[in-house]
Amino acid sequence: MTESTFEIRVCESCGLRYPLVGGQSFGTRCPTCMGTTQIILRRELILEPIMTPTSTTAAPSPQPMGGIAVLLDNLRSAWNVGSIFRSADGFGFTHAYLCGFTPTPDRPAREAIQKTALGAEESIPWSYHKDAVILVTGLKREGWRIIGLEEHLQGISIEETPSPGGNNKPGVVLIVGNEITGVDPGLLELCDQIMTIPMRGEKKSLNAAIAFGVAAYALTISR
Repeated sequence: MTESTFEIRVCESCGLRYPLVGGQSFGTRCPTCMGTTQIILRRELILEPIMTPTSTTAAPSPQPMGGIAVLLDNLRSAWNVGSIFRSADGFGFTHAYLCGFTPTPDRPAREAIQKTALGAEESIPWSYHKDAVILVTGLKREGWRIIGLEEHLQGISIEETPSPGGNNKPGVVLIVGNEITGVDPGLLELCDQIMTIPMRGEKKSLNAAIAFGVAAYALTISR
């Protein structure tokens, strides 16, 4: 695997699905149980341009149908997770699905989550799932509308994305992916819609927690 590619791997022992890029602290062994993993797919990694300094300085449901939920798939940062919990509470989200190696409020990273969530991890119901693709397949079967937050050729600008509005039936699940590799390609294939945030500067994406806030506002503004 080169620095310009990433892999999606699945653990043969516990079923964890996660992305692997060069330079991570873990490798082909499962980061949860250290089991053997297999490659599901390999993709090119879209890298941010290197800036030159100048003189001027985005399984079955444990909740009833309806409402808006967020799915965090393989986020690395507990700080981002906590911030998303806080924003999700503010925008009236009804559930958070935490998938892959995303930090959860009941694990060692809980202190970092608590510092940015400020109690929202207690007010937003959440559940943990090892494989987001299996989860989303089940959610679609139940009738949930799946929206991926990602820079993508088939994406629709957030400025043109219609809000679910009303009582949000069917329910909507907004997917936020890994900070480096983005939304799992397997999840993008399951999305009913891909939402993009226009970037007008040199950078091609926003911080995951900030991007979620922008998308959450767009999805809930007409409620």
